[in-house]
Amino acid sequence: MSSTRLRDRIFAGFGALLFLVTASAFTIGVVVDMVQKKDAPTQTTPQKEEILPVPEVYKPEGDVTELQTTDLTEGTGDAAKKGDTVVMKYYGTLASDGTVFDENYTKDTAYTLKLGNGEVISGWDQGLVGMKAGGVRRLVIPSDLAYGEASRGNIPANADLVFAVKLVRIQK
Repeated sequence: MSSTRLRDRIFAGFGALLFLVTASAFTIGVVVDMVQKKDAPTQTTPQKEEILPVPEVYKPEGDVTELQTTDLTEGTGDAAKKGDTVVMKYYGTLASDGTVFDENYTKDTAYTLKLGNGEVISGWDQGLVGMKAGGVRRLVIPSDLAYGEASRGNIPANADLVFAVKLVRIQK
């Protein structure tokens, strides 16, 4: 056997050994990382929120032509602004007859959104600005700031909406 061939086999052996050691170290690192993450608390676990009593249903008189906001309870702290992540409780009814179409007031969950990011109807993006933590506001939303000509679940097309909303907190 020539010295060149022996040298090539030795280098190939070292290459294989290096690959084996590297792959083993990587596998051990992945396993250790998975075990550590399993023990770490996760951010996706929803926080239990206060269950609120059903608010009084409000039925506006006449046509709803613009967004109407009424503070029922003044909150404290910083006012919510565009770009803030807000945690909300809500009770949504049809303005026409007070029928409830969606709510989380009576549940131990809250709804989290980034204000002004288009994640919700325009009436919410506009109507929640200026609220403070703990505040309760009534939003009377014309259909063009809600779902417009589209129907959505229990909400008919061109429906004006009324929400009682509570700003639980602003997340920083």
